Amino acid sequence: MTQRRPNTLTTSLLATSVFVSSFFSSQIVAADSEVPSFRKDVMPILFRAGCNAGTCHGSARGKDGFMLSLFGYDAKGDYYRIVNEMVGRRLNMAVPEQSLLLKKSTGSVPHTGGKRFDRSSEYYETLRRWIAAGAPDDEAAVAEAVGLELSTDAFVFDKSGDEGSVKVTAIFNDGTRRDVTTLARFHSNNASVADIDEDGRITAASPGDTNVFATYSRFTIGAEVIVLPTSGNFFWPNPQPVNYIDKLVFDRLQKLRIAPSELCDDETFLRRVSLDLAARPPSPEEFHAFIADTRSDKRARKIDELLSHDDFADLWTALWSEQLRIIGGNYAPVATHVKAASAFHEWIRQQMRSGRPLNEFVAEMVPASGSNLSNGPANLYTMLVHKPRFEPKSFAADFSQVFLGIQIQCAECHNHPFDRWTQDDYYGFVSFFTGIRRKPGVEPRERRIFYDASAPPARHKVDQRPMPAKTLGAVQPVEHNGAPRQALADWLTSPDNEMFSRNLANRIWAQLFGRGVIEPVDDIRVSNPPVNGPLLYALSQHLVDSKFDLRSLVRDMCNSRVYQLSAQPNAANKLDTRQFSHAHLRRLRADVLLDSIVAVTGVPVNLPGFPEGTRGIDFYPRTSGSTEGPSFGHPFMETFGRSSRATICACETKKEPTLSQTLHLTVGDTVQSRLAVGGKLKQLVDGSQTPEAALEQLFILALSRTPTTEETTELRAVIGDNPQDAAVYEDIFWSLLNSTEFAFNH
Repeated sequence: MTQRRPNTLTTSLLATSVFVSSFFSSQIVAADSEVPSFRKDVMPILFRAGCNAGTCHGSARGKDGFMLSLFGYDAKGDYYRIVNEMVGRRLNMAVPEQSLLLKKSTGSVPHTGGKRFDRSSEYYETLRRWIAAGAPDDEAAVAEAVGLELSTDAFVFDKSGDEGSVKVTAIFNDGTRRDVTTLARFHSNNASVADIDEDGRITAASPGDTNVFATYSRFTIGAEVIVLPTSGNFFWPNPQPVNYIDKLVFDRLQKLRIAPSELCDDETFLRRVSLDLAARPPSPEEFHAFIADTRSDKRARKIDELLSHDDFADLWTALWSEQLRIIGGNYAPVATHVKAASAFHEWIRQQMRSGRPLNEFVAEMVPASGSNLSNGPANLYTMLVHKPRFEPKSFAADFSQVFLGIQIQCAECHNHPFDRWTQDDYYGFVSFFTGIRRKPGVEPRERRIFYDASAPPARHKVDQRPMPAKTLGAVQPVEHNGAPRQALADWLTSPDNEMFSRNLANRIWAQLFGRGVIEPVDDIRVSNPPVNGPLLYALSQHLVDSKFDLRSLVRDMCNSRVYQLSAQPNAANKLDTRQFSHAHLRRLRADVLLDSIVAVTGVPVNLPGFPEGTRGIDFYPRTSGSTEGPSFGHPFMETFGRSSRATICACETKKEPTLSQTLHLTVGDTVQSRLAVGGKLKQLVDGSQTPEAALEQLFILALSRTPTTEETTELRAVIGDNPQDAAVYEDIFWSLLNSTEFAFNH
């Protein structure tokens, strides 16, 4: 067969073209500054242009046949995919301008992502120079970013339309600094207040407060933006602060030109603080005693009285039991038996009643071992993650979310896109739990918890290197003797660990004020900052200074003027939902609402698996189901949004009113069956000399207040000429228990 000879003219032209292109490229490179670094110069451009975002080539399957690591967490893999995966297709070393990477980015050829930048831009020129130099990988270690700085961390705009700008500086581990404003990405938490464009220019939109953020490499940093209202008739009422909480909240409100509401009256305060600290409304006897008390410090005295009662400890036992997912019964194949759940629940109750410092309370759980039937805290490793087999990754994510308020699960597959946590942080943290083992005990329902010191650490997802146990944000692994959990407990609960104290302080605040200083309370991250940073810092610091005394911090909160503000808004704060300028209306938790119904009717409820008379706050789900899923334990709890304990997410507890809740109270048997069976209603009516007196006692019993003149007049007309008719009073009592005022704390 005759071999085909190459076209001499074509070969000559091609060789000449390559020679000329190489010659001019070398001249350009020689004339330019140093060759761009792939990691320090090229990858930031791909990030800025959105090429490696989750909606583009950074998605799990890539885009249009080309995949990059999400936000650039895998530089080595990205280099391979760009340069070597399809040689000659994405990059043209001979004629860089013909590279598909450049042509698609500039919209010269069809591109699903559209045009990302112009040919005249610095991005184009940097990529062209890199390609012209042969698209080299970095031969030596490249300085890594270790932090960001903003030129300004706070903006106050006098009116809508005002503008400002930020510059972003990256700090590298070799001590160098670089202006990366043109390589960072920007976003606003609330563009309706203030927006920020791709160049870092901020524009005020409407009165309020928000934050704008810059992201570069694996770091995000934010600046606070306040847009003042334009009304010139703002008057600051100069409320007198009771403690540091008031000072910090009022400083913020004055800056935002939001006037706080007035103090609530004694009736409202008594009901509010009783529900918050004792999980029940005040009794008529408590009401009359408090209203008759003329001492100036009677509110503080009432707070101390409630804090000293077991009801307070039992409420916080319920809250911790919910966070730690206590469930009794054969829930999934793992034996979380009633006895184990009871042991854990009772241990928590003992800690809360004894006033044990919260850091010690948590520190005992972390390294706990032994039988889950006899050693309550060991159930941390059977309850927090309901799995037939212990999964270190799932447990590490839930552990961080509960005790630090930080969600690290995003970093399993890639660096966290909106926080500082990397895959190194994630897998180092998982390694604290890779040695946890659960083995059967003496009886089938028992599990014994121990740590296998021979277990290897977690391996990094990208390169499979072992990751020794390392606390979040640390550079070096912890030192330990084969069981790192004690080192974790020491770090976690240390007074120096602001993440721990901040999380606790924020959750406690949310329980009393209806929302956290950071909301949601279990999603603390750089891009979800506190609405009042100094306040959260002060609360956290007080918790540390008081040696993690729960009652001490709650006492400060309840004694503050901010806690005692009225829920009635004024003209200046009627739109405020974030800055605690007035009390928030809060629908009662399911267990507290049920206990309130029982308290005012005097008729107990039977909760399955528990003795008669057990309160809702002492009840936890017990199930005989064999598969994992929601578990409420009682229809009332499900209807009114008590946590199913299917996950540890704070969103599991729902406080939003629904139509089914209304129907349950109006036509269900929870209220109706407790009106005509004796109870407190009959005693109240029989003990009242006049219909007016009976009405007053009904209002005090149900709503912890006396009726208004208008309410008395209208209801007296309903009673008519038959004041001994029990059915009439039942109807009135029914209407009070079905009122929004009863179902909400205000």
